[in-house]
Amino acid sequence: MDARLEAVRDTVLARNPGEAEFHQAVVEVFESLGPVHDRHPEFLEAAILERLCEPERQIIFRVPWTDDSGRVQINRGFRVEFNSALGPYKGGLRFHPSVYLGIVKFLGFEQIFKNALTGMPIGGGKGGSDFDPSGRSDAEVMRFCQSFMTELYRHIGEYTDVPAGDIGVGGREIGYLFGQYKRITNRYESGVLTGKGISWGGSLVRPEATGFGTVIFTEEMLKTRGSSFDGQRVVVSGSGNVAINAIAKAQALGAAVVACSDSSGYVVDEAGIDVGLLRQVKEVERGRLKDYVLRRSGVSYVEAGSVWDVDATVALPCATQNELDGGAAARLVRNGLLAVGEGANMPSTREAVAVFQEAGVLFGPGKAANAGGVATSALEMQQNASRDSWSFEHTEQRLTDIMVGIHDRCASTADEYGEPGNYVLGANIGGFVKVADAMLAQGLI
Repeated sequence: MDARLEAVRDTVLARNPGEAEFHQAVVEVFESLGPVHDRHPEFLEAAILERLCEPERQIIFRVPWTDDSGRVQINRGFRVEFNSALGPYKGGLRFHPSVYLGIVKFLGFEQIFKNALTGMPIGGGKGGSDFDPSGRSDAEVMRFCQSFMTELYRHIGEYTDVPAGDIGVGGREIGYLFGQYKRITNRYESGVLTGKGISWGGSLVRPEATGFGTVIFTEEMLKTRGSSFDGQRVVVSGSGNVAINAIAKAQALGAAVVACSDSSGYVVDEAGIDVGLLRQVKEVERGRLKDYVLRRSGVSYVEAGSVWDVDATVALPCATQNELDGGAAARLVRNGLLAVGEGANMPSTREAVAVFQEAGVLFGPGKAANAGGVATSALEMQQNASRDSWSFEHTEQRLTDIMVGIHDRCASTADEYGEPGNYVLGANIGGFVKVADAMLAQGLI
């Protein structure tokens, strides 16, 4: 790392003790930025990095609610409004037992650069709760969401902060959250949340956007080697919204997606994952991959195993942070891996990224490869602001154009800074420079 940045890094890590994921995200970005400060010493003089790593606002609150047996439950809610230099804070809400301040800050920090890369006028933020919606009834989820929004509503707005979904927050949760916001404020402010239902302000393609966008970005990387998804053997981690839509898009482009996973294990389906059956099991019935296996012949299931033990030419990690480590990366490389597109946020450890880059594997970091979700959220905001509704085809084309643009911006930035093909450097510098320029223009705030 550039010596001038080490002191800043050390200060940031010391000011945020015990937040391992946030530390990881900060260090990964800092390692790319030495060449930028050679060209732009004004960024150092204006303490852009110090300001960028300190959220503009951190909100932590109590969320009390009652379960179906009448017992009072208490969870903790978070919203980290990280940077608004480019527009209102924008980023999802995650409901999962693992959520704590460090997770939310890592996600919000990544969101700053991701949102900048889209070219859309949106800043970076993130939020969530340690509430676990799995196994809860609709009534329990509704009561939790209503309590959560009863505090959150005072901090958000279509020109202030626009949350969306993430792990554990899908259409059901967004509906309950939006209903409570509308009830409290007495305003039908449809642009305050994205990921809404199509009939009440949502956007076509938004459910598909993160998975589709990951595949589009990865396809653009493959094109630089004269290849494509056609004929590739693909392994996807996860089996939620992002994973399902990544599988669907990859198979539409001619790939064979032979494996996916959930927290209990993974399934191998050499005939290609049946997307319709997977949607039924996971999205309609809220079941497990074991239920997929029971309804499909010729399928094997490995309990508590690693999906990265399955050979692949393209890997799409779409589950959660740090799920793909150095050992798994080395196995994938030995077995002929060509490309990795991160559908989740920071799913590859630093050791895994080093293995991929040293082996010459095409590697699309999450802040670039999975930006399709937030980009389409911004398109949803556009439709809400104009009281308009676009067709699936028009919105998908907009998504495709944005993802191709992100790829080209990352690739050209890597070329400009002397590291062709280094999408990590290209994404970090491309996003950072755009935000830094805006922060300089707006003064010391």
